[in-house]
Amino acid sequence: AFQPPYKGMCATILGMTWARAAIFWGSDIGKSMLKSQFPNMPSSIATLLPPLLCSTCVQIVNMPLVRSTITLQNPKETELLNIRASMRRIYAQQGAAGLWHGTSAGILKTVPKYCTAVYVKDYMESALPQCSPESPSYETDLLIRSACKSAVAGVAGAALTNPLDVIRNEMFKTNFGLIQTVKHLHAEMGWKFMTRGMGKNLIAVSIPVASTIFFTDALIQLSTRR
Repeated sequence: AFQPPYKGMCATILGMTWARAAIFWGSDIGKSMLKSQFPNMPSSIATLLPPLLCSTCVQIVNMPLVRSTITLQNPKETELLNIRASMRRIYAQQGAAGLWHGTSAGILKTVPKYCTAVYVKDYMESALPQCSPESPSYETDLLIRSACKSAVAGVAGAALTNPLDVIRNEMFKTNFGLIQTVKHLHAEMGWKFMTRGMGKNLIAVSIPVASTIFFTDALIQLSTRR
């Protein structure tokens, strides 16, 4: 088995990959369907409603994997070798409900993050100047434009939801409820807890989100060219 910090790496990668793919794909499809079925619907609602629903469903489905992965990577849990062992430990100690412990904080973190990322992505898509097809560097210009859009969306989603990430991780460590966790963090650090781990979170969250958006655009561009 992988040793910390790589224990559970394969399960984490697979879980994050399908989750992001489902959210961004569902958001694009959902927005198109809403605009075609309800032409008078405000653009902001058509943009935000699909990622709201998709990210909520994905978070609930993915929660046992997220919970067991974080438990597996706890340095104190040295006897746990894989995700299956971690799930069994949680189930034995806390029952099936334990696998979904922290779902509320997870939803509060994941849903705003992806709603923000999708909204900013669409806003940047309309705000950035369009590339001229007559330019000799047209394809490169498209990639640069996509990189700018992706970076802003990823950073916005990570920075605005950092406090909720702190709360979720603390819930996993302490097994406290949401409100009790917030009180515990505030008593320990004051409101500074909202920026705890901001730098690491910007790397861990913004880069994968931005990469997902960028490579999706790149693949679309490649398929269109062919």
